[in-house]
Amino acid sequence: MNPSEPLSITRQCELLDIPRSTFYHAPQPVSEEHLELMPLIDRCHTELPFYGSRRIKDWLKDEGHIVNRKRIQRLMRTMGIVAVYPKQKLSQPIPGHRVYPYLLRNLTIDRPNQVWAADITFLPMSRGFVYLVAIMDWHSRKVLSWRLSNTMDSHFCVDALSETVEPFGAPEISIPIRVASSPATTLPKF
Repeated sequence: MNPSEPLSITRQCELLDIPRSTFYHAPQPVSEEHLELMPLIDRCHTELPFYGSRRIKDWLKDEGHIVNRKRIQRLMRTMGIVAVYPKQKLSQPIPGHRVYPYLLRNLTIDRPNQVWAADITFLPMSRGFVYLVAIMDWHSRKVLSWRLSNTMDSHFCVDALSETVEPFGAPEISIPIRVASSPATTLPKF
């Protein structure tokens, strides 16, 4: 093989281990119609996450858009959207998976500041997400503190907990937790 001679397209594709059709393929931009449909599908899925392609097709029809179901399926795959519905065999535990006991099962929660609950969720924004942590009193269902963050790190959760402990004190119950490779520890005392 002479180094001054260019390689044929067939040989180049063989060396790169790609099909020759890939060399000739020119990607097409996303059509305006798809750019119009994708936010509508996303809005429908956000409001009604249990809707599949058939029901989204009917929803779009009610909104004034006549669309083939296969197009909706393809756009849902492209967007990574899957309907939320009960799947088969989800209640069967994985072999070897430890079942943690519910520590509040026989406990009567009858006064404030006895047990707290914390939850983290995300809120969709026009560009990305913002994360929300809330700490609630289990008895009164009162939100004791909350914090927002644009990153999913632990600092805003710890800040919310510290902000809660200052005026209310620590809750009465300290539930033991297990860290992956360490022995049982308890939540920090404040």
